[in-house]
Amino acid sequence: MAIKNAFYAQSGGVTAVINASACGVIETARQHSDKIGTVYAGNSGIIGALREDLIDTNAESSEAIAALKHTPSGAFGSCRYKLKSLEDNKAEYERLIEVFKAHNIGYFFYNGGGDSADTCLKISQLSEKMGYPLQAIHVPKTVDNDLPFTDNCPGFGSVAKYIAVSTKEAAMDVASMCETSTKVFVLEVMGRHAGWIAGASALAAQEEGDAPHIILFPEVAFDKEKFMAKVKATVEEKGFCVIVASEGAAYADGKFLADAGSVDAFGHTQ
Repeated sequence: MAIKNAFYAQSGGVTAVINASACGVIETARQHSDKIGTVYAGNSGIIGALREDLIDTNAESSEAIAALKHTPSGAFGSCRYKLKSLEDNKAEYERLIEVFKAHNIGYFFYNGGGDSADTCLKISQLSEKMGYPLQAIHVPKTVDNDLPFTDNCPGFGSVAKYIAVSTKEAAMDVASMCETSTKVFVLEVMGRHAGWIAGASALAAQEEGDAPHIILFPEVAFDKEKFMAKVKATVEEKGFCVIVASEGAAYADGKFLADAGSVDAFGHTQ
């Protein structure tokens, strides 16, 4: 089996642990130098491949690579860039394959969320169509903890802690001012279709009755009358009410509470 090089890139919102995944990919590749030669990292995600802006990680010491496990943010730069379908933008995919050929890349590791997994699949399908052998592997990252067919989403642990702490701190602030100021506080959290992050806010409660008093999950249809009654009762009893709302909270008909009537570059409701 001929030795091939690998391309690694980070995608989407970075988490506290995405660099640990980078470390895992690079260190494992070094352990199999009979199969993988150089690991190139894309500068700013898949954009790095399109621009042929590649970082030679083999130039870094073992100590520098190991330090990635404790390095926050995205060490190689990330991006929010969704490749269109092959039919809509064939030239872009052909450019990727052109760069991969030029650098003898036979392995493609894309570290990101659901959209990144989709990109990985498209590139795999294209390489097959073009007769260029390429192993495309998705490395899960997303904080949402909802990627199917994965055994874990490494980013979830960090966001669970962050949301729990943020909920606790906000609740303490509101409680100290509710006599003459804000009585109702809403913390919106990520999670378009899964309530894992919203649910993690419950870790802030040390005993029954502590904030958050209400959690709105995307899996449970929003009932406005029931919600308003609960808010009113909580304020009357405790003097304030802390609500954690998933961005995916929706009415029974599926319309998001926070629907602004437009979509983002990925086609998701804003």
